[in-house]
Amino acid sequence: MKKVLLAAVFLAGFSFSYAQESQAKSIDPKEDKDLMTWYHKDFSTTKVYGINTANAYKYLESKGLKPKTVVVGVLDSGVQVDHPGLVKNVWSNPNEVPGNGKDDDGNGYIDDVHGWNFIGGKNGDIDVDNMEVTRVVAKYKPVFEGDDSAKNKANQAKMPEEFAMYMKSKELFSKKSVEAKQGLQTYTMINSIIPNMVKLLGGKPVTAETLDGIKPPTDQKDAIALQVLGQVSQSPEFKGKSSADFEKLMKEQMKEAIDHFTPQSKQYDLGYDPRKEIVGDNYDDYSEKKYGNNDYEGPDAEHGTHVSGIIAGLPQGKEIQYGVASKVAKIMSVRTVPNGDERDKDVANAIRYAVDNGAKVLNMSFGKPVSPGKSVVWDAFKYAEDKGVLLVKAAGNENEDVAEHLAYPTNFKNVTDEKPFVNNVLVVGASTNRNNDLRASFSNYNKKMVNVFAPGEEIYSTVPKNEYKYLQGTSMASPVVAGAAAVLLAYMPNLKPYQIIEALVKSSNPNADNKFPEYSQAGGVIDLEKAAEYAYTNFYNGKSSSSSKPAKSVKKAVKK
Repeated sequence: MKKVLLAAVFLAGFSFSYAQESQAKSIDPKEDKDLMTWYHKDFSTTKVYGINTANAYKYLESKGLKPKTVVVGVLDSGVQVDHPGLVKNVWSNPNEVPGNGKDDDGNGYIDDVHGWNFIGGKNGDIDVDNMEVTRVVAKYKPVFEGDDSAKNKANQAKMPEEFAMYMKSKELFSKKSVEAKQGLQTYTMINSIIPNMVKLLGGKPVTAETLDGIKPPTDQKDAIALQVLGQVSQSPEFKGKSSADFEKLMKEQMKEAIDHFTPQSKQYDLGYDPRKEIVGDNYDDYSEKKYGNNDYEGPDAEHGTHVSGIIAGLPQGKEIQYGVASKVAKIMSVRTVPNGDERDKDVANAIRYAVDNGAKVLNMSFGKPVSPGKSVVWDAFKYAEDKGVLLVKAAGNENEDVAEHLAYPTNFKNVTDEKPFVNNVLVVGASTNRNNDLRASFSNYNKKMVNVFAPGEEIYSTVPKNEYKYLQGTSMASPVVAGAAAVLLAYMPNLKPYQIIEALVKSSNPNADNKFPEYSQAGGVIDLEKAAEYAYTNFYNGKSSSSSKPAKSVKKAVKK
């Protein structure tokens, strides 16, 4: 889930796919101040499904509540902690002396000033790692499909759960590895014919009239270029662009696509494993906790930095972007997610590290279809629940029902379970700013297993090199909700995780179009001001509960 969505070419037929297709804009998104902050809007006045950020603060302050700082753990690819839009809201370990090479607070992690990196070591940091299905196939293929057929059958009978996971992984590995090769070949080819497309345009803009005036090429590359141009001209993102702007935009998008598919040659390589050399731990020892380094950023921190800005970014310079909890939250960077799939051991240890060091909300914008160490992660979920820590998790970007296609880590041990085994996990789908098309086309969904939806398309936030960028995905929706939870907790510190979840679910703004009520428990998009009012009225104003069990009203909340 680390990589988001490419506004580029589908492999079949070169047809272009855009999430914003119905939203042509006359203003450049890089200059559109309204678009940059749309996810904060008040639905009641704008009819745009933002989360009503400003009014939430006004409501809480009107009650005379004084906020306390809330530490939000960002379990992700890394964070540029000195980004001008983040630096004032980055957590600093009060018990650690920076740069002295000592474990001053005695927690087992040396110089963990702003967090920790569980995918690094003395020999550097992991950038590209395998997908989990690759690791499973590499580990179990000799066990279940080795040279000795009798032994294979015996192992299959003796380890039915592992065998089922292996067969699922094998199927996904076969499909995805082929798609990766095809994707790289396709985008590399399209990138190579950009000059041909520019030549065919002849200095004219990308319009139907321009294309109608192009004579059918006899050169094969020109013929393919014209076919791609025909598709491009239908997209608002390219339509009407000058030849020069078209060339620049195409190069940018093809670079994004090639950068996405290139690492997959390693991600789906059964013989590739950077873990031992770089991290140096015994990966199979799930009890091992003291490994890694204090590189909070890592080699590719775009995803984690973007997530952090959504939670706690602060306006700086000409940039007006700000995070939902920018007034009350501090970001703890816990590097957990490589360019590939996160490993269960690291996820479990990252949760425990963040909890032990004072984080009260954890954002987890990642997921994968199989999880060999799921029980270790579930133990960490329970640990966080016992400590009163809320875990906010992205639902996933596969446009799938998560009951049919699990996205680990999950808070349901079995999809048939009536309720989660813990009450501190909040699962988030992604919404758009289009009322008649509210569920983002990529977002996973399920009425029982997804709690709420939040803005996750065209989200503008911080990225490395002190820059800003639009990204989309449930990876962006999750930190919107994590930020909202941090605001509620800052003003009402006694709130329990399940109370925060109930407040956000029951106060969401509903939408009845296109089966949206069936996509989550809430049947709508969160509204932070309404959630604040709900939590204050039901849990804070003389009604705060010391119980560790969810209120009975939660069940009513999910039966809309």
